[in-house]
Amino acid sequence: MPNLKDLKNRISSVKSTRKITKAMQMVAAAKLRRAQEAAEMARPYTERFNSVMAGLAASASGEGAPKLLAGTGSDDTHLLVVMTAERGLCGGFNSNIAKLAKSHAADLLAQGKTVKIITVGKKGRDAIRRDLGDHFVGHVDLSEVKRVGYDNAQDIARDVLARFDAGEFDVATIFYAKFVNVVSQIPTAQQIIPFEVPEGTQADDSTLYDYEPSEEAILADLLPRGVATQIFAALLENGASEQGARMSAMDNATRNAGEMIDKLTIEFNRSRQAVITNELIEIISGAEAL
Repeated sequence: MPNLKDLKNRISSVKSTRKITKAMQMVAAAKLRRAQEAAEMARPYTERFNSVMAGLAASASGEGAPKLLAGTGSDDTHLLVVMTAERGLCGGFNSNIAKLAKSHAADLLAQGKTVKIITVGKKGRDAIRRDLGDHFVGHVDLSEVKRVGYDNAQDIARDVLARFDAGEFDVATIFYAKFVNVVSQIPTAQQIIPFEVPEGTQADDSTLYDYEPSEEAILADLLPRGVATQIFAALLENGASEQGARMSAMDNATRNAGEMIDKLTIEFNRSRQAVITNELIEIISGAEAL
């Protein structure tokens, strides 16, 4: 049984931990509101953009269709863009995304495909590197970015598109967590090259497209913008999911710390009572011996 000093030190340590987790929970709650608003405001634009892109994909299909729409005609090489957080202490947020990406990579490798991986966020890099380190081709560090913006998505999109133009891969898929609420974030895989209509998106068939100056010139600007838009939407969803997961994890940690403090306090009181009882017995025994 630990002595009174050890119990007292442990209670003090757990109380300090509870203060930290409570503070982190409040910070995550404040950041969550902004991140959630940003993700929800981007959804209508992204959904409408995907609808327009689906209509363009249907109307521009054929031999002359751009490779970003039609693909290279092969799917031998896959690029996986795994987006996670730069920091931990957010429950299973990072591990769930990494698990989905590793499962997808394992399926592709079992089919004899070539897999290349770009990570966004060091937590995903650390989780995947142990099993798939040989397949890494790049990493994007956002640790110094205070607030993720469209410029960050454009930088990632330029890198991906440059690799596609160089013939380094045939299919690109991004992995992120879609924000539902504070306790629910869904790990999601979305193919961005060649363009694949997201599940639940309906093509805008009611619109007739008249290209000016030309179909090739318009699509040459619109399709890369579509890749950047999808990456930006994924980054925003990830930001909200990270703060929601951290808030939930810190709330659980705070409650667990409180329960541990209660148990340790009970054990401390029982140990102190036992010590007092033993001292009384010794005093009484000494008095009777005299």
